[in-house]
Amino acid sequence: MSPAETLANKVWNYCHVLRNAGLSYGDYLEQLTYLIFLKMAHEYTLPPHKRDFGIPKGFDWPSLTSRKGEELEGHYIKLLQKLGKEEGLLGQIFVKSQNRIQEPVHLASIIEMIDREKWVILESDVKGSIYENLLERNAQDIKSGAGQYFTPRPLIKAMVECVQPEPNRTICDPACGTGGFFLAAYDYLTDSDHCKLNATQRRNLKSKTFYGNEIVSDTRRLCLMNMYLHNIGEVGGNVNVSNTDSLVADPGDRYDYVLTNPPFGKKGSLTVTNEDGKEEKETSSYNRQDFIATTSNKQLNFMQHILTILKSNGQAAIVVPDNVLFEGGAGEKVRQALLEKTDLHTILRLPTGIFYANGVKANVLFFDNKPAAKKPWTKDVWYYDLRTNCHFTLKTKPLTFDDLNDFISCYKPGERQTRRQTWSLKKQDGRWRKFSYKEILNRDKTSLDIFWLKDKSLSDLDNLPDPEELAEDIINNLEAALASFKEISNEIEA
Repeated sequence: MSPAETLANKVWNYCHVLRNAGLSYGDYLEQLTYLIFLKMAHEYTLPPHKRDFGIPKGFDWPSLTSRKGEELEGHYIKLLQKLGKEEGLLGQIFVKSQNRIQEPVHLASIIEMIDREKWVILESDVKGSIYENLLERNAQDIKSGAGQYFTPRPLIKAMVECVQPEPNRTICDPACGTGGFFLAAYDYLTDSDHCKLNATQRRNLKSKTFYGNEIVSDTRRLCLMNMYLHNIGEVGGNVNVSNTDSLVADPGDRYDYVLTNPPFGKKGSLTVTNEDGKEEKETSSYNRQDFIATTSNKQLNFMQHILTILKSNGQAAIVVPDNVLFEGGAGEKVRQALLEKTDLHTILRLPTGIFYANGVKANVLFFDNKPAAKKPWTKDVWYYDLRTNCHFTLKTKPLTFDDLNDFISCYKPGERQTRRQTWSLKKQDGRWRKFSYKEILNRDKTSLDIFWLKDKSLSDLDNLPDPEELAEDIINNLEAALASFKEISNEIEA
């Protein structure tokens, strides 16, 4: 077991004690964020570092370790309120923070556990791995709902491997969750096999590379801490993760890369109070002049927003649900614009059973933005079908990076001009196949929802998946159907 896993287990095991006291996984992780940050800040004030993080005197780590009982609890509450009013990353980590630990004895135990470890001497990749490990465990807690902010890390890594980001470029995630795409890109850029960074490039990577939005305050807090533990950002520097809704307006900034998995859910809605004092759902849409179509479909709005914020030579890799590939109306307009204005060169059809939100059928779109031209930029769209006859479950058979190696090999990062189909008339079980722009344009509603492999479970009854896999597939499909019915019901009520 690695040092990161050992320490993560130690930190996580204490959570079970607090569960009996009514503390959720998410609340526990939130309190850990505050306390680990303070402990690290204190360690940095000591030799040989002697750094000043601007933490007010009397509200630092020693002020917690020197107190017990109700005195500790009362001081901890005041500390959270005080630090939440500070400037920079410090204030953003603690903004609107609250004490969720009801028993002073439990608070003291967590402080003692954190105090026993030397956090600063751990390499950033070890500290980051510990925190990522805790975030993933939190995502597995279905009751917390945290899974909707957690994209499978093997998938993120594969997307970054395909895009091959370069140093001194900007990377944006307009729905960044806990920062998974930022960290994967950071790991790629700091890997000497990919890049050999000079001092200026390292400084830029720390403060001038990653930009994002996250409107859920607790998730944004986790993202900022996750990035800080991975050596991204400065305590007194600018905070490049905004808490504003990225879809509200064109921010004006343009980025070299957009890597993102926008939130699942088809429609955006607000709860408003009508003239009779009753609450009702109001469908929300964004009337932006830079948008191709006005729609309440969040996924399509994110697609349009990304087309706006991407530089004319920028690259994007985006996770989208199936409806983005086939929906008519605004969906057709957005797809046509995507094919014409960008080089939409690759679509990865993802399997079910890999997301913590059940029943999700998703894809990854890879495209390069291009300057305005009379002719469409897309010539061929290459598809990799990782869904048909592929069975994954979160518990017994989770998606691994090895499962994506064949896709990456077919994608041919950096040398896409040498691609070769694995599908042919003689080999119709090939998962890698291209379709021309003309073929797609002739499809109903310019649909990108294309499959060609035969589902073996419909014909080969002797080689069906394990009963557990079949049961999970059925559950996923039922939950996906239920989610669709809920959306329809909400629209009718609105």
